Amino acid sequence: MQKNLRWKILAILLVTGLAIAAIIPPSKKIHLGLDLKGGIHMVLQVKTDDALRVETETASSQFQEALKSAKVPFSAVRPISLTDFVVEGVPPSADQQLRTLADQQLADFDHEAGNGIHTFRMRQNIQVQRRAEAVTQALQTIDRRVNELGVSEPTVAPYGRAGSDEIVVELPGVSNTARAKDIIGKTALLRLSLVEDGPSPDQQTLLSKYSGQVPADMEVVAGSASRTDATTMYHLVRKVAAVTGKDLRTAKQTLDEFNQPAVSFTLNSDGVAKFSRVTSANVGRQLAIILDDRVVSAPTIEGAITQPEARITGRFTPQEADDLALVLRSGALPASLGYLDQREVGPTLGQDSIRAGVMASIIGLGLVTLFMLTYYRLAGINAFVSIALNLIILLGFMSYLNAVMTLPGIAGFILTIGVGVDSNVLIFERIREELAANKGARQAIGAGFDRVFITIVDTHVSSLIAAAFLFQFGTGPIRGFATTLFFGLIANVFTAVFVSRTLFEFILSRRPAGATKLSI
Repeated sequence: MQKNLRWKILAILLVTGLAIAAIIPPSKKIHLGLDLKGGIHMVLQVKTDDALRVETETASSQFQEALKSAKVPFSAVRPISLTDFVVEGVPPSADQQLRTLADQQLADFDHEAGNGIHTFRMRQNIQVQRRAEAVTQALQTIDRRVNELGVSEPTVAPYGRAGSDEIVVELPGVSNTARAKDIIGKTALLRLSLVEDGPSPDQQTLLSKYSGQVPADMEVVAGSASRTDATTMYHLVRKVAAVTGKDLRTAKQTLDEFNQPAVSFTLNSDGVAKFSRVTSANVGRQLAIILDDRVVSAPTIEGAITQPEARITGRFTPQEADDLALVLRSGALPASLGYLDQREVGPTLGQDSIRAGVMASIIGLGLVTLFMLTYYRLAGINAFVSIALNLIILLGFMSYLNAVMTLPGIAGFILTIGVGVDSNVLIFERIREELAANKGARQAIGAGFDRVFITIVDTHVSSLIAAAFLFQFGTGPIRGFATTLFFGLIANVFTAVFVSRTLFEFILSRRPAGATKLSI
């Protein structure tokens, strides 16, 4: 056997061995998509109005604090719509001072004044930008939460037309729909605010010393009486939070001093500075820990806290504490979510699809082999080996890269068989033409492969570009199809050109040098 031929055979055996090693065991190496494994499919809508409302309320609260610090007289600062807030009771003598502060702090708002009322309206381009940012941030937050859930190969992607506020979420293998929805949709807005009054059993008692009205810079928040008492109590807290969830670095489940589940969190450097400043100036006062507009605890500040670690205690089960830590780590959603569509895919349907897909692949390969043997005689065995190795290498690629197999992906497998047949037919027909021109078997094989090679490369490159676009812009099953098509095309170039030619050369190496006949 020629040295060059021996090297080619060893290369084929090495590639085949690596592919088989990557596949085994297939149950642990090949991940199944939602349509094959079962799971949850949801279409969510980001309520971007919430993001605008929060932006307006935050801007009005911060501007109110700035007016107080600058000693600018006013009677009220209050939001009047999603994007507008007003400042009332500013005397004409203080107008210029207010305008200066507005220029410094409210660059995203247009300012109108009249009859002693200053109206601030969020600019239209800022509204569009904030809505788009809310969808992007929701995508990123949901993606982090889903990944921390441990879901294998989830899909979290924009849904619908460009600029839409909808998101599609697919969770293969997830059966606890309620928990998944709770974790994905939980706003998880954490803030630490100073308590001005309370707790009280009802709002009327709480506001008795304020003439029954909530002060403009404060709000009433409900919560449990204590760690062991679920009775609802009300706290009057400052609107402007001392520390928010944006100041968190990480969070994890832990135990409190009573050996009950709790959540500890670590603040970043800005959060530590804020926390230290607030606690040192308010020793003896209560600091409410508010999660999603509910007080979970309101400990008393016993001294300045300069450490980055803090803890949330409450009536948590271990699962609830773990889920709370997860959503705090992933960050707060910028807006609440609505569910436009929700479907559960059962694993039984997926198993039926797998069986049908495997059977279709086997039948397809069998029929193709029968045709090739009938039409191209013994050369059909060459085509069968080439296509079979193509499928093995394709599975090896997918296993090594932890790619996801979907139902359209199985269709991609069957398409790969068709592409392999097409390549072999091109090569075999070219070899037949060379033999008809009275060339020897070796010359005919060499010329056939050399002249078809460029054609095969051209067609495969154009198909690879199409597969890359499908993967880039598709979601879920479409990506599964693009993945099998992409790696199937790469494997086919190797098997149709390199493997098939090596097999022909191996057969001819067993014949006399002047052999002119070939079973094709």
